[in-house]
Amino acid sequence: MQGLRFVCQAGCTKCCEVSGYVYLTEQDLKRAAAYLGMSARSFEKKYIYRTKHLLRLRKPCGSQCHFLEKGGCSIHPVKPLQCRVFPFWPEKIGSPAAWWEAGRMCPGIGEGPLIPIDGVMRVANEMREAYTGMYSRPSRVTG
Repeated sequence: MQGLRFVCQAGCTKCCEVSGYVYLTEQDLKRAAAYLGMSARSFEKKYIYRTKHLLRLRKPCGSQCHFLEKGGCSIHPVKPLQCRVFPFWPEKIGSPAAWWEAGRMCPGIGEGPLIPIDGVMRVANEMREAYTGMYSRPSRVTG
C-alpha cells in the first residue's frame, strides 16, 4: 500500500457532528484560550472537563461542541489536535473496515491526492503521543 486518499471538503462539518468527545492537549487548551482572548484558567472553567489523565470539551445542550457553528468551526485556526488530524486517527487507519466506515460519514475520504503512508503514520502518531492512555500499540495502515 502506498497511501490513503483524503481531502477535507469545503463547508463540510460531518466529522464535528459525530457522537463522542473532543479531547484536548494542554497546548490545545492554551491556544484556544489565547485565540478567544481568555486566560487558560477561564477557558478551562467554562469549556473543559478534566480527569486525572485527560482533558475534553464539555458538550453543550443540543450540540457536540461549543465551537461548531453553521459555517464550521469558530476556532478553526487553533482547533484541537484531535480535530486537526481527522481522519488519520490510529483507530481509523488501523483497520480497513474502520477506514471505509469513516468514509461513509466523511465525503473527503477516498478523494484528493494520495497521501504517502509515512505521512499518514506521522499524523496518527501525533494522536498516539498526545493521548498515550488511549493508545497502547502502533497502528498498521489499512489498504
